[in-house]
Amino acid sequence: MANSKRQLFLKRRLRVRNKLRKVNAGRMRLSVHRSNKNISVQLIDDVNGRTLASASSLEKELGVVGKNNVEAAGKVGAAIAERAKKAGIEEAYFDRGGFLFHGKVKALADAAREGGLKI
Repeated sequence: MANSKRQLFLKRRLRVRNKLRKVNAGRMRLSVHRSNKNISVQLIDDVNGRTLASASSLEKELGVVGKNNVEAAGKVGAAIAERAKKAGIEEAYFDRGGFLFHGKVKALADAAREGGLKI
């Protein structure tokens, strides 16, 4: 029987996260969420269950409110890299969830790398 798009997305998300957890034990997780209207990212400490830094296209100071394009993703990626440095974090692993590493998700990751975050 065919799976729905949502079921395939959830399976892909679990597969990606489980593989990343095995390889990157002890590092912070840079988790991305993309919707049709916005993109957001969190820097998560899985050991303590805390969010250390976050950035979103909903923030007014980034100047991309209501936009969900490659440019907005780049600004969000640069913002999370800056906030990670303030929090004292230099490296994390990139958790794309069930999203494909293409377009907006890739632009966010590249901007975070250019900002000095090692992913």
